[in-house]
Amino acid sequence: MSTIAQSATQALVDPREAVIDPHDTRRRIMAIVGSSSGNLVEWYDFYAYAFTALYFSPAFFSFVSKADPTTQLLYSSAVFAIGFLMRPVGGWLFGWVADRYGRKTSMMISVLMMCFGSLAIAVLPTYASIGIAAPILLLVARMLQGLSVGGEYGTSATYMSEVALAGRRGFFGSFQYVTLIGGQLLASAVVLIVQLSLPTEELRAWGWRIPFFIGAGAAIVAFYLRRSLAETSSVETRTRKEAGSLGALLRDHPRAFLTVIGYTAGGSLIFYTFTTYMQKYLINTAHMNDRTANVVMTAVLFTYMILQPPFGALSDRIGRKPSMLLFGGLATLCTVPLMYAIGGVTNPYVAYVLIVMALCIVSFYTSISGLVKAEMFPAEVRALGVGLSYAIANAIFGGSAEAVALKLKDVGNETWFYWYVTAMCAISFLTALTMLQKRPTYLQGAETE
Repeated sequence: MSTIAQSATQALVDPREAVIDPHDTRRRIMAIVGSSSGNLVEWYDFYAYAFTALYFSPAFFSFVSKADPTTQLLYSSAVFAIGFLMRPVGGWLFGWVADRYGRKTSMMISVLMMCFGSLAIAVLPTYASIGIAAPILLLVARMLQGLSVGGEYGTSATYMSEVALAGRRGFFGSFQYVTLIGGQLLASAVVLIVQLSLPTEELRAWGWRIPFFIGAGAAIVAFYLRRSLAETSSVETRTRKEAGSLGALLRDHPRAFLTVIGYTAGGSLIFYTFTTYMQKYLINTAHMNDRTANVVMTAVLFTYMILQPPFGALSDRIGRKPSMLLFGGLATLCTVPLMYAIGGVTNPYVAYVLIVMALCIVSFYTSISGLVKAEMFPAEVRALGVGLSYAIANAIFGGSAEAVALKLKDVGNETWFYWYVTAMCAISFLTALTMLQKRPTYLQGAETE
């Protein structure tokens, strides 16, 4: 067993007695990098859909009036949301695999499944070629991707939290969202390059397929990188009767399960609002052209990505609960004015500043999202507990963000969406207040205050 696996296993078996070897930092960093590579590819593939929807929506939903692009986008966003509904299944399935057979095995399977889903979208015929079968097959491919990503979050969050050094887990754990956002950024950058290389007619005809081919190839590379990862779970925890058991999770850890759902409801909704939906918001509401909006969001995502480690390190100093309270409180107060301001912006530089301001608030949550959740569960149900509870809330609130926003805009009540996001962030704030009570922590060095 590698040095990483030995020390991680020691921490999992008895967190009070575990001692981290300071000379092992480099190995742990390499393990974070290795697991992050697959995380980046998974999220790149998933977000490639969101960033190319503007171009392929007419190809798959041409049965909707061509004069009504908002409704066509609504259909493609609905498919995006349905992909999220597979996340709870993925969270359960891959969480069970990770807790019963190992984190490494789970992460390797999930990245292969994402590869297959992306390749399927890349080669799908359009509605003009095979009729209604085209959007149905698109839906099936998205469901496979949703299944894969549903399993990826919980397992990678668990792996990174178990590998990270005690006292610096906020900093190390933040790299989960560095790579998650990096996947978004890479998808946005690839789409931007394709946009600049091809005229709009060719983008709509076939150019939108290029990002999916790239994603499928990158997933194969990530699979081979993950093969070299050390396993962080122990044989003892994997062979316990409770390992990967949904019944044991719900019976023994109901409060932790509901707490993660409370965090994720507001956190995922506002995250998707100011990342994936924001591109469409700038185009449909602020009336920017698609290329300008993509440039703005590429710059925004890069800035947001590099914000994660500083915010994660801040949580190591002030604690997880204060970070979560700052997120919930500031998001509740600032979402409505920020959405109004962005919707009326005309200058792309001002749009950049406003969106980054919003994402600074969100960073209090995203930088420690996986870590906060992993600290609540013991090793034998950690991947299942994190993955399933996150996936349920993410599917309901995060996955529906674009569809809800576009539907409310379609019926003339767009501002209702601003208040919806605000209300869910208020729930996350109230959930964070419950952290002020003593709670068990299952990772060495995890904060209890």
